[in-house]
Amino acid sequence: MNYPIWKRFLDISGSIIGLTITLPLLPFIFLAVKIDDGGTVIVKLPRVSEGREILVYKFRSMVKDARDKKKDLVHLNERQDGPFFKIKQDPRITRVGRWLRKFRLDEFPQLLNVLRGELSLVGPRPHESEEVVNYPEAYRHLPKLRAGVTGLSQVSGASSLPFLKELELDDFYSKNMSLGSDIKIILKTLGILFSDPTAV
Repeated sequence: MNYPIWKRFLDISGSIIGLTITLPLLPFIFLAVKIDDGGTVIVKLPRVSEGREILVYKFRSMVKDARDKKKDLVHLNERQDGPFFKIKQDPRITRVGRWLRKFRLDEFPQLLNVLRGELSLVGPRPHESEEVVNYPEAYRHLPKLRAGVTGLSQVSGASSLPFLKELELDDFYSKNMSLGSDIKIILKTLGILFSDPTAV
């Protein structure tokens, strides 16, 4: 699938605006994360986009060895309907990380991925390789699309959605993609962030 020119224009302009707005917050975020536990401020998380694994940038909101500790927390996974992993009160999240996640500030470095053409502002939700291999056959095309920082599934319940419902929404978006739908999803994302930042 060829990536639409209008979508790339929206990605570039939107990510530049977003990065410019958050730029004044960067020194405070860097300082807070460093003071909290002294680890790296930005992490690179493996996710699948356009059929390949990319490294998605985020402000670190978890302890330094979070991936290693995941295997010890599998029994606490609240997502029992599919391959996704979710713990509402995840013990790996740091004090500063909870604040960053509350206001979705940990997500903003992903705009760099958008500028690089690895992610889109709007698209299917990006997941890990070991998760996407478990997609049912009808949804195997989703990881081949450019994943999004936000998307129809994210503004419709995000990780609270059942596994198949999330895929169904992303599939619907992929088959009905338009400039109008992207703008609506972006505006809805902003509305949720201002009214209930934990809902996206």
